[in-house]
Amino acid sequence: MSTILIKNARMVNEGQVTEGDLLIRDGRIERLGGEIAADGAEVIDAAGLTLMPGMIDDQVHFREPGVTHKADIATESRAAVAGGITSFFDMPNTNPQTVTLDALEDKFALAAGRAWGNYAFYFGGTNDNIDEIRRLGPDQTCGIKVFMGASTGNMLVDDPATLEAIFRDAPTQVVTHCEDTPTILANEARYREQYGEQIPMRFHPLIRSEEACWKSSSMAVELAKKHGTRLHVLHLTTAREMALFEPGPVRGKRITAEACVHHLYFSDADYEQRDTLIKCNPAIKTAEDRSALRKALAEDRIDVIATDHAPHTWEEKHNPSYFKAPAGLPLVQHALCMALELVHDGDLSIEQLVRKTAHAPADLFGIGERGYLREGYWADLALVDMHKPQTVVREDVLYKCGWSPLEGDTLRSSVQMTFVNGELKYDRGRFLGGANGRRLVFDRG
Repeated sequence: MSTILIKNARMVNEGQVTEGDLLIRDGRIERLGGEIAADGAEVIDAAGLTLMPGMIDDQVHFREPGVTHKADIATESRAAVAGGITSFFDMPNTNPQTVTLDALEDKFALAAGRAWGNYAFYFGGTNDNIDEIRRLGPDQTCGIKVFMGASTGNMLVDDPATLEAIFRDAPTQVVTHCEDTPTILANEARYREQYGEQIPMRFHPLIRSEEACWKSSSMAVELAKKHGTRLHVLHLTTAREMALFEPGPVRGKRITAEACVHHLYFSDADYEQRDTLIKCNPAIKTAEDRSALRKALAEDRIDVIATDHAPHTWEEKHNPSYFKAPAGLPLVQHALCMALELVHDGDLSIEQLVRKTAHAPADLFGIGERGYLREGYWADLALVDMHKPQTVVREDVLYKCGWSPLEGDTLRSSVQMTFVNGELKYDRGRFLGGANGRRLVFDRG
């Protein structure tokens, strides 16, 4: 591996912003801070740029195996690296579903040599695979994904005895998609009576309602408290749910929470223009809900910012039937810069932002030697120009699906370079070399 010296960077790490240099040797951070000299090193002048740990995205759907006409591990991880994401956790609702130990190991084999970022895979819970869950080693997966509400892939876990068993016996953290299916079905029936198949998209957050979210997320928290489960609740969307989570640092918490960039960026006012392009589950809700999510991030009630990247083809997203137009948005290429909009808006400091995108996911999931600028840690880094705006245009989109819900929007920051395992992989629009992502190692001793 090459030796790289990054000079004159504005480094954001562990609650501080400092000016200085960072030396990478053999894939790891050898030295950082102050002025560093290194004979023979490749020198990158980062004057005017902000250096931070690469984003760790704890929720993506890269669609492999089985749904690769939409996306695959290689294409989506490459787009993620262009956006400053250096590690990702992929969801189990593929085909076949990742609900057996063999299927889990098969996904690791698919990623080897093809993933541009470092990778881990969730193990999916179902109504009938509790024995497989009990066989899992605590370091074999990033977590056990439980769909406590119907979503893509028919993996709803709605048997009360099974939910009790998963929360009681899980060998590692449980992560949940929380929406109450009976509430959603009742809402669907009511709007179908009025509009038939072509329900206007503005009603999506009323169908996937605040009440549906609250019923399910409060149940998950109650189960976790009952069994002492390590619980992480994904993609929260409502102000009401914030009361379920305690403020404070992620270390020591048994129950943690995540918000996704699209719920922090869009509101229900955007359905009129973007229609099905921003249909997702849980739904994007009101501007007041968005403000509550941002406030909860600043208070450390919400611990992690992620994407829930979930691509579909352009044709699929434009199905005129409300019920057939699929839910999900492609986001990884612009997610870090979407999150940085909160810094520009004054809702988070840059130090808080780095904690939510890198430090907290590393601590929460026990990722070894990543998520920080620390000597001896792997050099997973993003160099960002906080003052170079970018307008999202179709021809720059890197996803296999070929589109972005942000097209036409201008973000106030741009990722200039991304380093994965100490190698410069993305440099101002160019990709260098091939994929070098590694299987993530979890230290949960």
